[in-house]
Amino acid sequence: MPDSFFATTKNRKRKRSTTKDDGPSTSRKVARGVKGREGRARKPNVLTKKKNTGDEELSDETKDDDEREDIDDMDLRAPDVDPNAYESGEEDEDETPAEKRLRLAKIYLESVKQGLTLADGEFDAAEIDRELISARLKQDVMEHSGKLHLFVADTFDFTHTPSLRTKRGHRFSVTAAVASSDARWLYSSGKEGSIIKWDLRTGRQVHTFHKSRLDKGKGKSRDVGDVSGHIDEIWALAISPDGKYLASGGKDRRVGVWDVEKNEWVKGFGGHRDCISALTFRKATPSLQTPTQLYSGSYDRTLKLFDLSTMGYVETLFGHQAPVVSIDSLRAETAVSVGGRDKTVRFWKVPEETQLVFRGGGGSKWYDDLDGMDEDDEERREKTKESTTSESFMEGSIDCVAMIDETTFVSGGDSGSISLWSTQKKKPIFTQAVAHGMDLAQEETEDMAVVRKPRWITALASLRYSDLFASGSWDGEVRLWKLDPKLKGFSLVGTVAALGVVNSLQFLTPPQDFSGAAPWTSRPGISREDPGPSGNHAKKSGSPVLLVAGVGQETRLGRWVQRKGEGHVNGAVVFALHPRT
Repeated sequence: MPDSFFATTKNRKRKRSTTKDDGPSTSRKVARGVKGREGRARKPNVLTKKKNTGDEELSDETKDDDEREDIDDMDLRAPDVDPNAYESGEEDEDETPAEKRLRLAKIYLESVKQGLTLADGEFDAAEIDRELISARLKQDVMEHSGKLHLFVADTFDFTHTPSLRTKRGHRFSVTAAVASSDARWLYSSGKEGSIIKWDLRTGRQVHTFHKSRLDKGKGKSRDVGDVSGHIDEIWALAISPDGKYLASGGKDRRVGVWDVEKNEWVKGFGGHRDCISALTFRKATPSLQTPTQLYSGSYDRTLKLFDLSTMGYVETLFGHQAPVVSIDSLRAETAVSVGGRDKTVRFWKVPEETQLVFRGGGGSKWYDDLDGMDEDDEERREKTKESTTSESFMEGSIDCVAMIDETTFVSGGDSGSISLWSTQKKKPIFTQAVAHGMDLAQEETEDMAVVRKPRWITALASLRYSDLFASGSWDGEVRLWKLDPKLKGFSLVGTVAALGVVNSLQFLTPPQDFSGAAPWTSRPGISREDPGPSGNHAKKSGSPVLLVAGVGQETRLGRWVQRKGEGHVNGAVVFALHPRT
């Protein structure tokens, strides 16, 4: 039934065709019955004619077929735009997809050549160009794939390391210290419940986020949701990649978010049923497609994910069977966490909602290398096999973790061992036993006067996507390790002095002009203005890598270890690691 909208009151008359070739007019029923070649050819013409007639009735402004503009001839580009802006290089209309890919690859190689400083003189310039371009292309591929691609551990000089120590600001032990990505501000938290903001260039105290106090109430009737700040100890800190937000958590079971530009409290996220023990941000630069994501770990054995772009809760990750004590994350939507006494490391794939479980808790043997030093090597090996001076230590808790790249990470625990893991294997690739030595504890017992036990690994951090990472304990130094190029192991490359218990570590690559604005980073006996024999010394000395350590007199989550005395101060220490000259 035709639509009443298109109905007309005019009396239509059927027009007879006057064309000789068309022949007499036939009804639709007859046209369908025609099986000749002419009948099949005429049918589309009749339908097309009807359709055009209907179009003419709907609009009297329709142009003729000759005057109509084809869609291929229309200019669909925005007005006031240069037409050449849509062309890429010497684009040809008849260009095939393969030719276009080849042309774009050539343009990319030319841009790489222009971005590199090519050597001239007595060397073969063409060969050097090929080597530089090849290295640059390989590095681009490694960066996009999220694999380790920076081999810089051997380039640093750890013998002369300038450092900056914050003055007295915390009454109790420092639990965490983090610096902003632009190397402008340093933040430290303490067990007294306060956060202090420091100027990283001068070491001067800028602002203090004090502990909040609740109104007196009876028992559980007190509501902490409306309090702007923390009301108890702060155990963890994390700063966003753009340096805009600072996240904090502790015993009051809330994840606090601070606006560090305005120095004010933004929001407190609830949801956890126990203390907040670990925080980390996703290291991707925030954008419209990449939100600012924050991971939190708690004593309630769960992880939670928050989106700070919308200031909302996203989801909860379940799996650990003991309190989550450390988390780390890089650019991808993945995170790695350790569960303390459940002796597991879990690798979380957030978009897929899956997890990989790596079980630790293995034993490690330690041999006293000082025994039999005066004997020959063969006699010493035989005695080592038969003697009982070797000790075995079982890992009872995994306390810290740090990601090297998107598939490799290291963990440390109470057995003093540092283990290297890969997502491709369920067992550690390599384990360094008793990485920070033995601790001799005096005990007033009749059977044993001295108890030997390994020092725990209390903190780990890595220079992202490189072969350098650091570990901390309470032996008075931070140890730096170099990964094997094939990721089969690691070895010690240097140490820096840090008295006290190292509760947190962070690597930071500051801007190029940071060294000029921070006088404390200059090495003794070397002037920043001295160009050196090669003429580029100022450039090298102007870009050190910073290592931030939060040092206290007690461990972060308890009071099992206490280090007091001269030089043991609650505060943050920042080391400037310069490349060798």
